[in-house]
Amino acid sequence: MASKQVKETIHAKGYDIGIYTNDFQNEFISLTDIAKYRSDDPNATICNWMRNRDTLEFLGLWESLHNPDFKPLEFEGFRNQAGLNAFTMSPTKWINNVAAIGIVSKAGRYGGTYAHSDIAFEFASWISAEFKLYIIKDYQRIKTDENSRLSLNWNLNREISKLNYRIHTDAIKENLLPPELTKTQVAYTYANEADLLNVALFGKTAKEWRDINPDKKGNMRDEANLNQLLILANMESYNAVLIEQGKLQSERLVLLRDLAIKQMQTMESLSKNSLVQITQRDI
Repeated sequence: MASKQVKETIHAKGYDIGIYTNDFQNEFISLTDIAKYRSDDPNATICNWMRNRDTLEFLGLWESLHNPDFKPLEFEGFRNQAGLNAFTMSPTKWINNVAAIGIVSKAGRYGGTYAHSDIAFEFASWISAEFKLYIIKDYQRIKTDENSRLSLNWNLNREISKLNYRIHTDAIKENLLPPELTKTQVAYTYANEADLLNVALFGKTAKEWRDINPDKKGNMRDEANLNQLLILANMESYNAVLIEQGKLQSERLVLLRDLAIKQMQTMESLSKNSLVQITQRDI
């Protein structure tokens, strides 16, 4: 299932330029809006840019680096024709013939031609170096706001992880700590269970991580990404249930590791396919 699209608008020198993303990594910017800076016929402007040999070289290189389904033989045919007076190119022609994903052409009220930010900035340079600087300046504003939102999301997931950790420690206290244990033994039991999760998710104990990263502050969980924090929260809840069911630690390690692998594979699969999926969604 594709991620929800997030739409923004770049404001550059009095022009509004549409931009959208699904994954906060691959932004698609409206070439149609950029082209309006030069002409009242943006489609013709885009086609003129695309028929240039240098442009085709750039587009072909971008697709070869990012698109496993790119058709190099069809691209060679276009490259051989580039420069001829009779040669024409359009976004639709390019997409249909070489299976391009860097440029998206959509019809409808909110349609137009969009391109990955790498390509859009190249087009903006061709339109006007000055205009490109205005675009980049406001684009950077959007990225700063976006990074701030992602930081808030990370902190929220960290707090959720801490809440689930309390559920986890309560399960340990109620089911794994006989009253005759000393404070040292109690602390060891908690740490041992925490390391069970660390090993299942990160593949190493807290001590092993500190030995590898002596100069880093905090712990491995402070260095975790959003996906890892989400999985960790799920694992803590799951481990609490397994403890209450009386599962041995050796059994729980296998079950927790299996959960971590499956959830990480799902998230990585979604991330891997996001660039292709983003080109298949209506703008």
